Amino acid sequence: MKTYRGSCHCGAVRFEIITDFPELTQCDCSICRKKNALMVKVHESQFTLLAGEEHLTEYQFHTKTARHFFCKTCGIYPFHRKRVTPDNLGINVFCLDDFDSDAIPVRRAKGAAML
Repeated sequence: MKTYRGSCHCGAVRFEIITDFPELTQCDCSICRKKNALMVKVHESQFTLLAGEEHLTEYQFHTKTARHFFCKTCGIYPFHRKRVTPDNLGINVFCLDDFDSDAIPVRRAKGAAML
């Protein structure tokens, strides 16, 4: 397990995660397709919001269980609280500092099939 830091584009929202990157996820649900994020799942105990809570805005749709967070200033999606496992967060790995995702397997999630 290693600690990684990340942020939105403007740096207003900063966070860190602890993970060993067992896999990355690309979801095919309507919001994930449009934001084109590649995610790693981490337990809430392995996530720390370092700065910018006041810069976050939340978006919910359909069942209003998943909580998608975006920076109010730059609009970037750094993470969301997951629908099926709400004690876990999906972290947008493209928001991590100096991180290369090429060597990590990607699982295609069938989020569009969840009703």
